[in-house]
Amino acid sequence: MSEQQELQPVFSIEKIYVKDLSLEVPGAPEVFLEQAQPEIDMQLSSESKSVDEGYYDCTLTVTVTAKVADKTLFLVEVAQAGIFQIRDVPTEDLDPILGVACPNILFPYARETVSNLVNRAGFPPVLLSPINFEALYMQQRAQQAEAGNA
Repeated sequence: MSEQQELQPVFSIEKIYVKDLSLEVPGAPEVFLEQAQPEIDMQLSSESKSVDEGYYDCTLTVTVTAKVADKTLFLVEVAQAGIFQIRDVPTEDLDPILGVACPNILFPYARETVSNLVNRAGFPPVLLSPINFEALYMQQRAQQAEAGNA
């Protein structure tokens, strides 16, 4: 029975933290006089690495840029990270956990940080839409397979 307990998969959140945070308002104070609705662009990336036996650091970087015409109102970049304990998981399941489950956990924290930071900068909060990390993961895998076949 103890052998079965040892083989039980373990997935736990050990720590959630902000690894890096950046805010730029290059045209202040003139940008606050803009009346036009800004165009919001969001970019995402994530990376994971092993930090110890059974422990992984996953970082989700969210970059949000708001522009009116060619003027940048603000640029926010948040690197939201977490340390996750992942043990006794089949090797083929580790990559999807790091590429889908961990970013899913980190995104609400990054979303709140972006909204709060933009609001503190003097702009209305930016509410980022939910992200389907599974679809992004599958798209990345398909692109990698395609590049490998080329």
